[in-house]
Amino acid sequence: MFASMVGFFLSFLLITLTLILIMVGIVSSVSKEKSVSISNNSILLAKFNTPITERTSNNPFENFNLGTLSAKENIGLNDILANIKKAKKDDHIKGILLDVSSVAMGVATLQEIRDAMIDFKTSGKFIYAYSEEYSQGSYYLATTADQVLLNPQGGMDFKGLAAQMMFFKGALDKLEIEPQIIRHGKFKSAVEPFILDKMSNENRKQIRSYVGSIWNTFLENVSKSRNIEIPALQLIADSLSIQKPEDALRLKMVDRLAYRDELLADLAKKLGTGNNKDINFVNITKYTKAIVKDKDKKWELEKIAIVYAVGEIHSGKGKSNEIGSETTCEALRKARTDDKVKAVVLRVNSPGGSALASDVIWREVLLTKMVKPVVVSMGDVAASGGYYISCAADTIVAEPNTITGSIGVFGLIFNSKRFLNDKLGITFDTVLTGKHADIGSAVRPMTATERAVIQRSVEKVYDTFITRVADGRHISKTEVDSIGQGRVWSGIDAQRLHLVDVIGGIDKAVEIAARMGKTTKYHIISLPEQKEPLQEILDSFSDDAETSFLKHQVGDSYKYYQQLQTILKQNGVQTRMEYDLDIY
Repeated sequence: MFASMVGFFLSFLLITLTLILIMVGIVSSVSKEKSVSISNNSILLAKFNTPITERTSNNPFENFNLGTLSAKENIGLNDILANIKKAKKDDHIKGILLDVSSVAMGVATLQEIRDAMIDFKTSGKFIYAYSEEYSQGSYYLATTADQVLLNPQGGMDFKGLAAQMMFFKGALDKLEIEPQIIRHGKFKSAVEPFILDKMSNENRKQIRSYVGSIWNTFLENVSKSRNIEIPALQLIADSLSIQKPEDALRLKMVDRLAYRDELLADLAKKLGTGNNKDINFVNITKYTKAIVKDKDKKWELEKIAIVYAVGEIHSGKGKSNEIGSETTCEALRKARTDDKVKAVVLRVNSPGGSALASDVIWREVLLTKMVKPVVVSMGDVAASGGYYISCAADTIVAEPNTITGSIGVFGLIFNSKRFLNDKLGITFDTVLTGKHADIGSAVRPMTATERAVIQRSVEKVYDTFITRVADGRHISKTEVDSIGQGRVWSGIDAQRLHLVDVIGGIDKAVEIAARMGKTTKYHIISLPEQKEPLQEILDSFSDDAETSFLKHQVGDSYKYYQQLQTILKQNGVQTRMEYDLDIY
């Protein structure tokens, strides 16, 4: 037995050492990766089939798949936009091939990349789009191309948008778990999944409004690019007119039906090489390492700081996919105290979270605004707490299809007494030194007095919220309350309501910040600073391994597990929009 224990211990030690050496080797190869040399007559190959984050992760295991023991290369929106801009000036890059079937990104991120593609075309270079099967998102991106090609046996999804929420009331009833809700705002629908089995009339109204606004933006841009009237596009969607590739061609949704070899022949002809084998494709993830000489660009001492606030808002330190109040405030202070930073762009992509953490970050934004210009750039979502931390900025920039607003507050405490007592046979007995010492307990119902106390707390937070918005946006509290109440808006509607100033992406926000900071010669720095690859791996290895394993086992159902984790993490009063809303 002793020999077996020693053998097990040595084997474990050897395996652990081997894994560490492999990790160090991978990190070393990543850190020592040389710049990419681009040959003449190259084409930038853009595939967006892995989730697009706000900025490229330093963790080489970010998209690691335990099933195949392989990792897909990841690229963030920051590098995608920079690479498209770089390719525009690179004489070796003659055009872009959008090889897209599905796109793993939000609608505002999609809009930013689409706008960058349109800007790329002003250089006179070409864009081709090809797919075996276009989703609505990939087709929206493909419409920027000079030629949109579809596989002759492929397909196209063009049917309109659907927004779907998941409701837990039936499950909670069966488990005898009572959700105790305290909220302010008739549109504050974050709690609806726990108390209803379908959308309320108010929630249905707001979702119909902002999803309709997103769809209208989609139709307007496709109409402009494909020269097809909007009513005709709506008819195509309503009647499901595209049932085979020939329908897409007949309706002028695509320019040609072609196999991949025919696409390559077209590109070879476009480049004048005459041979498919002479085409040099440069993957957009690899192109980040390419060095392009720009005569007009020089390294400048002045800076514009982009502070990333991505994910749910919590108190304390945050990870790369969540906003920790302490981490974000440190980043804002660093930008504020650096004299070379002339302006700050706060990039917000968040559905909200803790009301207290949101207010802590708001305060830091306000202090920064007193020293230098602060411009907010909103991503896919900047709602509730995400809007709270934005409202103090000098200028707010959002995409037309950004989801924002949701100015409302709620508290949620689950009473699990009957579930624990009746289902599991678990009981509790408590000794108190005060009548309400266990207020907020999950093993008994709230009393009327306790509910009233928490309601007053929620009302106070809501009043503070709308006061912050009124002061930051220079409108009355009454007006904020009328467009608040937890209601969600699209970016274009938010601009009409003075919740947003400018429609555009992060490049537009940087441009405005530079102008306000009175600088024309600057370079961009990103905060919070990303950890070194090895440190990133060590900090998140166990989380990534668990995430990868669960994704592999449960597939598309992984999002439900994420929702449960979100609920369990909640603490205190929340400024947050819906738990889960799928728009597809």
